[in-house]
Amino acid sequence: QEQLAESGGGLVEAGGSLRLSCTPSGLTFYSYTMGWFRQAPGKEREGVSCISLNGDRTYYAESVKGRFTTSRDNGKKTLYLQMTSLKFEDTATYYCAAGVWGCGANWQSSEKWNYWGQGTQVTVSS
Repeated sequence: QEQLAESGGGLVEAGGSLRLSCTPSGLTFYSYTMGWFRQAPGKEREGVSCISLNGDRTYYAESVKGRFTTSRDNGKKTLYLQMTSLKFEDTATYYCAAGVWGCGANWQSSEKWNYWGQGTQVTVSS
């Protein structure tokens, strides 16, 4: 059974940093485009980042460009999201996702993605 597990969330002060990780089970990690999404209470799920199969191409939401960096280690079968200069509005549950399609123009559409993790909470105090 294909599963994704996020870790690394927590409580951090505004301006601080966190690194999220996502590890898969039951799927061939290097065969999937990987993404990060987030959802704040009362808001729709938002695409945060997308990374290509070998990590050579990355895409970001405008709201996190310059502050967040996604990477992957196919040998360790792990996806990362390094978050810096965190803001109160970054508070959300963060999900990793795996997809068979590349990071095309519609990567921020949730319907494109095939597998989802359970999420990890990130809370930024102002």
